[in-house]
Amino acid sequence: MPLKVLFLCIGNSCRSPMAEAIARGSAGDAIEASSAGLVPLGYVARMTKQTLEKNGYSAEQLASKSIEPEIWKAAELVINMSGRPREGLFGDWDKVEDWEIEDPYGADPEVYQRIFEEIERRVNGLTERLRKRAEKPAATEE
Repeated sequence: MPLKVLFLCIGNSCRSPMAEAIARGSAGDAIEASSAGLVPLGYVARMTKQTLEKNGYSAEQLASKSIEPEIWKAAELVINMSGRPREGLFGDWDKVEDWEIEDPYGADPEVYQRIFEEIERRVNGLTERLRKRAEKPAATEE
């Protein structure tokens, strides 16, 4: 069963939508992805959509939205890309993992591509960890 992962950044316009799209496109078996922002801009940046599409990921279902209490409660893991430490932001910070990732908002396409590649690498690493964790109970039953 996929783990409910919430990707979080400031505006929910660049980093967290990228992570959501990458996880949906390549890790649906391990991650049930969503994203939100601390102060959502209300739109996903055009350069975010272009970068995702250029790299083979759909940006169609992405939307910039706020972190609502029900979204927070539903998440089993929160990936915090806001640049603010989890201890200062969240009461239930034991389910939060901080990822230090530069905000590409307003930057050129090369910066977006570099940030995309970093997020993709991190999502792939998270996916690998979750898949290994899912395999362990089955391996011990045999």
